[in-house]
Amino acid sequence: MNRLSIAKRAQVIGALVEGNSINATCRMFGVGKHTVLRLLEDAGEACAKFHDRYVRNLRVRRIQCDEIWSFIGAKAKNVRVEKEPEGWGEVWTWTAIDADTKLCVSYLVGGRDANWAYEFMQDCAERIHGRVQITTDAHRAYLQAVEGAFGCEVDYAQLQKIYGAPTDADQRRYSPAKCIGTDMKVVSGDPDPKHVSTSYVERQNLSMRMGMRRFTRLTNGFSKKFENHVHQIAVYFFHYNFCRVHSTLRVTPAMEASLADHVWSLEELCGLIPEENPIQRIDRELILSALKRTA
Repeated sequence: MNRLSIAKRAQVIGALVEGNSINATCRMFGVGKHTVLRLLEDAGEACAKFHDRYVRNLRVRRIQCDEIWSFIGAKAKNVRVEKEPEGWGEVWTWTAIDADTKLCVSYLVGGRDANWAYEFMQDCAERIHGRVQITTDAHRAYLQAVEGAFGCEVDYAQLQKIYGAPTDADQRRYSPAKCIGTDMKVVSGDPDPKHVSTSYVERQNLSMRMGMRRFTRLTNGFSKKFENHVHQIAVYFFHYNFCRVHSTLRVTPAMEASLADHVWSLEELCGLIPEENPIQRIDRELILSALKRTA
């Protein structure tokens, strides 16, 4: 990767977390596509490691969990058999939001079955200290996952939305049917009905679709590689937790959760990326040039 300055790296990362595509970012700042992708990879790995290490021992009273759909390469019905090993097809991002601090407690990218649900809830349980109230939608995979991860030390309720029959107008436009009510089901413990809600995590889903071009519907900005998709999500959630001031809290979620004492700048985010060994970089360039000569 060409060695960009910290200021240029911050500009590139800022563009990616504000809804710009890879190609648009390249055009905006005159940076090569390979360089942007390599920076995204390095930043994604650094942000994921930081989140895994420091977002722990959280005093959380209420969390809301949900999963959001996207796809890699092509939608599931259009994926060719030879592309399935590369991760093409639908992919789900599981998200847990602290209803009080708006902190993203945990996120996971993968499938939507019971195994992924358990892995997600287990990660949530390892990061939270004390008893917590959990609200999810009516996805059946949550039932055993929450019980397996938290046992009986949890107040858990499911909230299912009830939709009316779609009208002709709903069928013509790209939107779901109108929600006409909700059905609350207490699964375990004694959850407070006043706080059985998934509003915050669903609003977070909207923020993800607005903040990452890969999630935008009806465009060609979708991810073509699973690894890059994961790196983008890791950078987005670090930016959301530590760098972006929440409009209601007036501070970042990390500050509200006492994980940070200031608003992180994009330059500080880029500072998490370990410096590459210059010798390794030269060796890679020599190998690439040798391959070009023999081609």
